[in-house]
Amino acid sequence: MKERLKSANPYLPLWEHIPDGEPRVFEYNGEKRIYIYGSHDTERTAYCGRDQVVWSAPVDDLTNWTYHGVCYTATDGSILYAPDVVQKGDTFYLYAAEGCGSRIMVASSKNPAGPFENPRLTKLGFDPGILVDDDGRVYAFWGFCSAFCAELEDDMCTIKEGTFRSHPIGHTPDPWNEKNNESGVDLADAFFEASSPRKINGKYVYVYSKRYTTPVPELGVYEACNGFLSYKWSDSPLDGYRDGGDISFNGGEIVRLPDGTGQQTYRWGNNHGGLVEINGQWYIFYHRHTGSDEFSRQGMIEPVDIAVGKDGRIYIGDITYVNGEPVNAKPVEETSSGASVNGIDAYKIISAGYACHLSPLHQAYIKPVYEQIDGVSAPIVNIKNGTTAGFRYLQFGTISPKSVTVSATVKRQMTVKVRIDSWRGRVVAELTLEPEKTEYSVPLSCGIIGKRAVYFEFCGDGEAEFDCFTFDR
Repeated sequence: MKERLKSANPYLPLWEHIPDGEPRVFEYNGEKRIYIYGSHDTERTAYCGRDQVVWSAPVDDLTNWTYHGVCYTATDGSILYAPDVVQKGDTFYLYAAEGCGSRIMVASSKNPAGPFENPRLTKLGFDPGILVDDDGRVYAFWGFCSAFCAELEDDMCTIKEGTFRSHPIGHTPDPWNEKNNESGVDLADAFFEASSPRKINGKYVYVYSKRYTTPVPELGVYEACNGFLSYKWSDSPLDGYRDGGDISFNGGEIVRLPDGTGQQTYRWGNNHGGLVEINGQWYIFYHRHTGSDEFSRQGMIEPVDIAVGKDGRIYIGDITYVNGEPVNAKPVEETSSGASVNGIDAYKIISAGYACHLSPLHQAYIKPVYEQIDGVSAPIVNIKNGTTAGFRYLQFGTISPKSVTVSATVKRQMTVKVRIDSWRGRVVAELTLEPEKTEYSVPLSCGIIGKRAVYFEFCGDGEAEFDCFTFDR
């Protein structure tokens, strides 16, 4: 029997919904692991949930995640927003955002998986992000539509006198505040939320969620949009931040149009995450949205490139080099493969829930699943005529498969064209979906080897639910 794919992008099981994920590499009991700390979308009709849980993976296998259980619940049972965790000495500190982010507590543990105990109230604010510098000094960053930062005392809780800063970077206008304070507004910086500081190559890097209010045609953005994770950089921790760029955008694969503009292929939504280096490779952790609202988010991961130019500027993302020198960076692409940089195994059973391309927008969507079943699939639903679901990238190896097997249900007959390399690429198989069947296997019309993108185009007057697929040798 074939094995089901258990981790790709999203990297956690498809039933787990952890957005706002801050990645941290910690060594504990002699083993280095990557730990993820985030909100927990369990309310289902509102953001986040009433507990926070921890998952980790060995640094040499980012597809092998272990669940460590609940690490913190709010002191009053309230909903917890995005946290952060850092280590100082032999102690790990969780900055928990109780009361929907209105009250920041710091709790501690000797174990990076918690439980985190003895919470103390801080004067930090929304979306706290913490940086422990090389010299042991600790800095905190926070804010919503206004950014703030300060140095902390050795107690990891108290703001050190004289270090508080308002607007270390410019912020976006608050779209929900009719009496919006224009002080500090800068549409070039456009800080929205999701502070996540790091020290990289001697530079202080401030990752945050940027809210674009002007069009970004190359990415298909023509409305106010906060689906970006962007960054600024400085030579000092609390001020002097300079132009950076955009690291990731959760609008799916960006299809290039003949006029040079881009087209999103996934419904964007709020974004939050952070950077981490694992075995010499940097990654951006972020989240995407499932369902038809913003309450069932999933953690995502993409490899990124990082370089420092001759002028000291730090470049992060998909970098362009000229004569070995970085000159430009753009957001990395959103993929189905994530940390599996060579592509996910095409011969495993792959849930439709790993799609990174769903077009046209606002039609089909990935149905959230919550049943904690090993290998559970998250189907694509509301599929109509013209829907395309894409997966970037699969690995076929050196020997081509002979057929493709698709699991789907329909109420009325539809056809499916299987394409490779692009959503308008070569058709390598075609099958007909019937109301009385749920599984179909058809031969391929040509060979497929190596790392390739695969797309399923649905045609006809029916409505389909796409559960999973696999290729067969």
